[in-house]
Amino acid sequence: MCGLVGVVVNSEAGVCIYDALTVLQHRGQDAAGIMTCDNGKLNLRKDNGLVRDVFRTRHMRRLIGQMGIGHVRYPTAGSSSPALAQPFYVNSPYGLVLAHNGNLTNAAELTRELFNDDLRHINTDSDSEVLLNVFAHELQRLGKVAPKPEDVFKAVAGVHNRCRGGYAAVAMIADYGVVGFRDRNGIRPLVFGSRKTKNGTEYMIASESVALDSQGFELERDVAPGEAVYIDKDKKLHSRVCVEPGEFTPCIFEHVYFARPDSLMDSISVYKARLRMGEKLANKVSRLELAHDIDVVIPIPDTSRTAALELANTLGIKYREGFVKNRYIGRTFIMSGQSQRKKSVRQKLNAIELEFKGKNVLLVDDSIVRGTTCKQIIQMARDAGARKVYFASAAPAIRFPNVYGIDMPAASELIANGKTDEEVQEQIGADWLVYQDLADLIDSAREGNPQITKYECSVFDGEYVTGDVDEIYLKRLENDRNDSTKKQKKNSGFGKENNLLADLQD
Repeated sequence: MCGLVGVVVNSEAGVCIYDALTVLQHRGQDAAGIMTCDNGKLNLRKDNGLVRDVFRTRHMRRLIGQMGIGHVRYPTAGSSSPALAQPFYVNSPYGLVLAHNGNLTNAAELTRELFNDDLRHINTDSDSEVLLNVFAHELQRLGKVAPKPEDVFKAVAGVHNRCRGGYAAVAMIADYGVVGFRDRNGIRPLVFGSRKTKNGTEYMIASESVALDSQGFELERDVAPGEAVYIDKDKKLHSRVCVEPGEFTPCIFEHVYFARPDSLMDSISVYKARLRMGEKLANKVSRLELAHDIDVVIPIPDTSRTAALELANTLGIKYREGFVKNRYIGRTFIMSGQSQRKKSVRQKLNAIELEFKGKNVLLVDDSIVRGTTCKQIIQMARDAGARKVYFASAAPAIRFPNVYGIDMPAASELIANGKTDEEVQEQIGADWLVYQDLADLIDSAREGNPQITKYECSVFDGEYVTGDVDEIYLKRLENDRNDSTKKQKKNSGFGKENNLLADLQD
């Protein structure tokens, strides 16, 4: 999962993008990058690390120009190295830059096509570079000296016709404009907004509406499935649905975990969706007659707070903050490597003993992925004196890998894969465990926008909406992306020498 920003403004784009990326930091803590355009000259800074660490004053002084794009990343496809930070760049045609959120399910096939048919070389193992080169080829084959909006839309249509999977992207054509587009199923999110100034209207494209809010942009709407939104250098907005969209199936896990609660996503308040998750989960706890001896409801910070609060209110049970979070530790779910996640949990959270001692405690989390974190947290609650520790997940059991840009690729690393709820309960050490029902989770989001009839729920039900994912693909993906493979790639330093822009970072 990654965060995207693209702007065309009257002031310095670099500063605006930097501020927006800090708001989107939750979407990726592995790397960050910004590229701006000043009268046709491209200026780049990208590296591994948090936004605040990657960009210093000396870097921001170089990021001049009134248009640009930015990216925060955590690795899904590809390894993790400074050279793989985004945006990616190709000089032909025009000078083209792209940042990407998601995953192409046919990246290997496209890489072969690009080399054999399009005569384009891919430097890294990132599908984002594949997406960039497909877009570049589709633009170049039009043969235009200066691209017009309709040329950009034709090129995006070519991308959609060749690329499969879940993806949202922002791209900048040097000295011409910024374009954002979204896959034909709308799996990955993308919005755009405008800001009125005395010098005219400015525009921003971003992964979440909260990025617009932070910079004073007014949300216009979500980018539609298969649509492209293009802002030219004169700050004129153009939009077009470039291909026939498929069934609209946005990712439900955005509402469960990834998105900030103050975002609107496909016209749905993430905050209200999480409130409804808590209410429906409370109703299930009541139906199962599990609530009779719960003394206190305690969330596992941060993303479960909203659901936990509504769960407690619905059950009429005290809600307390029982864990203090160290805000200088990253999100453990998106950390690469099981050993790193295990090490980080006790550094990240500390229990307040008085909220646990002698009590029957219901812990609430947004989801259970690998089970490493919740197992340790349950033990922390017991160490703090809890008499019994119950556990509730605001999402259903995650039993299947994700192929559309969320780092859940190896089925063998998912605690619920091939296990019953009772077996998971025993493995994490809870006195009882309850999961949200999938129908209730879907309803929690749909109540905010009834026009969306289906969601991408593959991690829960194993149904892949693009129709091109089979057991062979999943097995290859698991071999490529399990923790041991990631560790091997990290130790080998793969990718560090593979990007010609690496020497331009400082």
